[in-house]
Amino acid sequence: MLEKSFGLLLFLKPSRNPAEEAKFIYLKITVDGKSIEISTKRKCEIAKWNPGAGRATGNKEATKELNYYLDSLEQRVFQAKRLLLDTDRALSAQAIKDILTGASEQTRMILDVFRHHNDQMKALEGIDFAAGTIERYEISLQHTASFIKWMYKSDDKNIKELDHQFITQYAFWLKTVRKCNHNSTMKYLANFKKVVLICVKNRWLPGDPFINFKLTKKTVEKVALTERELLRIIEKKFAMERLSLVRDIFVFSCYTGLAYADVKNLKRSDIQIGVDDKEWIFIHRQKTNSASRIPLLTNAKKIISNYKKDKKCLSSGLVLPVLTNQKMNAYLKEIADCCGIKMDLTFHIARHTFATTVTLNNGVPMESVSKMLGHASIRQTQHYAKIQDHKVGTDMLKLEGNLFDKGKKIKSKSPI
Repeated sequence: MLEKSFGLLLFLKPSRNPAEEAKFIYLKITVDGKSIEISTKRKCEIAKWNPGAGRATGNKEATKELNYYLDSLEQRVFQAKRLLLDTDRALSAQAIKDILTGASEQTRMILDVFRHHNDQMKALEGIDFAAGTIERYEISLQHTASFIKWMYKSDDKNIKELDHQFITQYAFWLKTVRKCNHNSTMKYLANFKKVVLICVKNRWLPGDPFINFKLTKKTVEKVALTERELLRIIEKKFAMERLSLVRDIFVFSCYTGLAYADVKNLKRSDIQIGVDDKEWIFIHRQKTNSASRIPLLTNAKKIISNYKKDKKCLSSGLVLPVLTNQKMNAYLKEIADCCGIKMDLTFHIARHTFATTVTLNNGVPMESVSKMLGHASIRQTQHYAKIQDHKVGTDMLKLEGNLFDKGKKIKSKSPI
């Protein structure tokens, strides 16, 4: 691209009243012979104006302030010129004026950008994003809208007003008003940060308001049932059919590792013959859309068999007649009380139980467990391995046996 000619001139604009001593100062921008004039909205007396320098003369404070303003204005012109060149936009006097006056800037609102982001994710559902991911961003958008309403009494907010205070107050609101725990707060802020970085990359924001805000999650111990607790639930006789149903579905998840949404949507067609000529579950997890292949254990097969003639299952092709997540968790609390289990029993604990008590504690390699859980990387599965007290106990028992055997050998070799 050829370098364009460029010129700046500050001058006094002639007025209708020739007798007027002070006249308005104008800025003339010329690019490739085409000029445009902009009023500085400042005046200067003709006698005190130096046309060659384009500045006022004198040592009074008002004169110094005026010249400082004109220096700053010229600097802004050069910054506008640099911005046009850096962003590969056409350089013209009008384009520079538009930047100086703000005419070139489109007003962008936080929630509008967030909605556009979510709409694009929705269009890529099943291609780049899983339904669970899209749902998470929709909830995050709702939280952001509620926070703006609460904090600023407004339906939306200009992107340019995003700053560190906005982020810290948003975190405060999530923890106090929404009653989110620390990790949930960090998760929603991480979702929001992705949208903010879109603004930064598009140069709609001069900097990242998250720059001094740490999105650090706290380590949370994953709770799982012990073998005895799981057996207690399996063997318990319930007088109410609803509790028996919820128990069966929960236990099925304990022996398959499926999350609630995956059990709820599991169809008979998802059960196929695997490489060992036995029945396997072949699905893509709803939350992450990752492939999950799970050989069916005997206990899981028995539960499937119990509901083959269930009306809901027959009409829908589903494996189990799963209730809503809210009802499942409410009934699981009753089941825990009936079985004397001292924990806040939720459906997701079944998945943890499969990962630890059912598989890792029984010597199933972590790589296999990770594959069955549908984890993207083995690092996700390693969180379960950290809480294996059972395995630690077993390993120490082996160590004690080895030490005992070594001691016997040493004694046998020592002279009498």
